[in-house]
Amino acid sequence: MSKLPSSWALPTTIKNRLGQRRAGKQRAMVAAGHLLLVLHTAPQAQESERRAVFCWRSPSGHWQSSGGHYGLQPLIKHLQAYSNAENALSDAYAQAQTAADFFHLLETIVPLRRASENLYSTLQAAREGIPDDPDLIDLRDWAYEINRSLALLYESTNNAMNYSIARRAEEQTELSLAALGASDRLNIIAALFFPVTALASIFGMNLISGWETVPGFAFWLVLILGIMLGIGVRHWVQKGGSKR
Repeated sequence: MSKLPSSWALPTTIKNRLGQRRAGKQRAMVAAGHLLLVLHTAPQAQESERRAVFCWRSPSGHWQSSGGHYGLQPLIKHLQAYSNAENALSDAYAQAQTAADFFHLLETIVPLRRASENLYSTLQAAREGIPDDPDLIDLRDWAYEINRSLALLYESTNNAMNYSIARRAEEQTELSLAALGASDRLNIIAALFFPVTALASIFGMNLISGWETVPGFAFWLVLILGIMLGIGVRHWVQKGGSKR
């Protein structure tokens, strides 16, 4: 965690509002013309601890950051990091295809969206505390655009994930219905031939039918006919339910 530089000549009322161990949430503190911004760097996926950045604006309008830099450029780079992260997530959204892709994308969007919302609120409070600084207006508006883009990206990703899950559920339902239809048709076939099979099992098939003396080609004829009937039954079982 970045620490507040001890050399900064901040009013005691501001210093007393800072914790000893943690910087706390993002916020703007104004006292006696001084402005202190407590900001968080753009969070990464699966990152639990937030890294704090301090930016101080003196009553004369000069800026300093906790990284030892002067001027407004460090604060601009801070917002640019949020903007770059939002652009990277937008590119990842364009390439996502499965529900798992959208879910992993949401895991990264959620903390960044929350941090950007707090960033916007902090700069809005700074704008209200120092109303005569035009740079704060531009930074506040930029933070709003980043937060708005992340909010829209979150909604789009969440909707895409829900649609992907629903479409997959519909496909599974259709497959289940097709399997159920095939099972019904197989049950019909079993019901038709079960009595014949039962009778043949009880009385046997060694009855004089006249087929005992037919030429040998009759065997092949019956075999071919049985194969054709089998193909027809297979087609009926697999495709018969498609008209429902």
